[in-house]
Amino acid sequence: MARIHKLTISHVERETPDAVSIGFSVPDDLKSAFDFTPGQYLTLVSEIDGTEVRRPYSICSPRGDKDVYVGIKKVPDGRFSSHANDVLKVGDTLDVMVPQGRFKVNPNAEHAHHYVAFAAGSGITPILSIITSVLNAEPDTHVTLFYGNRTLSGTMFRSALETLKDRFHARFSLIYLFSAEEQDSPMLNGRIDRTKAGQLVSQLINPERVDAFLICGPGTMIEDVQAALKNLNVPEDKILHEMFQPAGQAAVGRTTRTEDTQNTKPADLEGPASVTVIMDGIRTRFDLAQDGAAIVDAARDAGVDAPFSCKGGVCATCRAKVIEGEVAMISNYALRDDEVEEGFILTCQSHPRSQSLVVDYDAV
Repeated sequence: MARIHKLTISHVERETPDAVSIGFSVPDDLKSAFDFTPGQYLTLVSEIDGTEVRRPYSICSPRGDKDVYVGIKKVPDGRFSSHANDVLKVGDTLDVMVPQGRFKVNPNAEHAHHYVAFAAGSGITPILSIITSVLNAEPDTHVTLFYGNRTLSGTMFRSALETLKDRFHARFSLIYLFSAEEQDSPMLNGRIDRTKAGQLVSQLINPERVDAFLICGPGTMIEDVQAALKNLNVPEDKILHEMFQPAGQAAVGRTTRTEDTQNTKPADLEGPASVTVIMDGIRTRFDLAQDGAAIVDAARDAGVDAPFSCKGGVCATCRAKVIEGEVAMISNYALRDDEVEEGFILTCQSHPRSQSLVVDYDAV
């Protein structure tokens, strides 16, 4: 099945002065291709000033909506985010990759959960999709959301969240935190850091009765909330997170290098490595120096339609498995340690470190 399809923009709505939500109309013959699990993202592809630009944006609409929406906040020097906020309009068409991502929750009407979510800024986008979907689908599920922003006026999806609060007032608790506006409770002032996250959880909820904690925002915020939860003895398998990386900015978070996790040391290759890429069952071979392009770029130069999106080691769109040989992976914010140990890599961050290398994009 094709990975990229043309979709028409059906809605553009101003959420804040520097953020929009964009809806895409999905034709009937593509409904199955764009059936998503709440929490996943779409990669949007557009030509801007003669250059193809790709960016992943989380889906903000709940599962079951007629159209699929993403939220896009404008960031300094963000080529795509500026284009989306200032140029895109209803009726425009964009190339859109099918939904991807592993930060997700599958609603089930037979389940009764308590989800606690931490979001900061545009990190609310996948959280909104998840909490709306589970509140709609699971009549006995409760959700608590801690949502940090600088000001109330700069709060993305405030109207949608207030509507949820009114509709599910007995099952949805919404707690705002502001770093540039004072509220009556000192605990609700300032950024969500390790101390504040610990206070919020220990004083306002019982962590032992929470089925899953969902975190999305800047890397430092994710690390702080994770540390606070672990300090409260929350099991690691109950903590799910999605790294947030503004376009044009370096990601902040955990970095895993293959040299560290697999004891792989750079080798002095005798000339370029012979690299074979497997995709859709087709093997393509090309030469690549260890100090040359990343594997995904070299593969695309060789005619392989290798998938990619952020190219920052965050989204895992370019995930593949090393079948033969060794690589050096510079940064990793998306793969778990066990995946790296199994041989999975982010090809946007990986370079050959053996004379022969086989990489499989078809590996599950």
